[in-house]
Amino acid sequence: MKVLRVPYNLTKDFILKIHYAHRMPSISYAFGLFDNCELIGVCTYGKPASPYLCKGICGIENKDFVWELNRLVLKHNRKNEASYFIAQTFKLLPNPMIIVSYADTKQNHIGTIYQALNFYFTGTTKARTDMLAGNGKHSRHHLGDRSKRAFRSAKHRYVYFLGNKRAKKRFLKSLNYPILPYPKFDNPILI
Repeated sequence: MKVLRVPYNLTKDFILKIHYAHRMPSISYAFGLFDNCELIGVCTYGKPASPYLCKGICGIENKDFVWELNRLVLKHNRKNEASYFIAQTFKLLPNPMIIVSYADTKQNHIGTIYQALNFYFTGTTKARTDMLAGNGKHSRHHLGDRSKRAFRSAKHRYVYFLGNKRAKKRFLKSLNYPILPYPKFDNPILI
């Protein structure tokens, strides 16, 4: 298997047809997992939608280093495929970088893949509702219809520091969330 940077248009079918969200995120870096010449996976990174998250993770002085691993889609999801894929993308990303990713509790995800890659577990977001646009899809706050709301499930938040020892130490020292024990299926942590 080989991991290569891919153009945005190659991610669309995987994200819109296979990923449970069925919507495109903001993508700055896109990678493909290839088995021979067949594209069997897509992993994308982009700036988080919330500027508060960028400031909140490790402070305002590190906000520009925050990126979100916002889609991981695998055609087969074979054993160790996801961890191998993400680990290979780390080698192709610029650094230093603070990577945030979420595991959706509604999908019964606890972040097993992030745990396998030694991400820090920093808690679980609260379930909430979002405004919907006229087309029934999630909307930016200023564009939505306040009378129409959609449920957004709680998500487990994971953080990973990419870079040399000095950068990782600086990021860890400025991390504004507690590092918590990993949630497990038999004892999920819901904060």
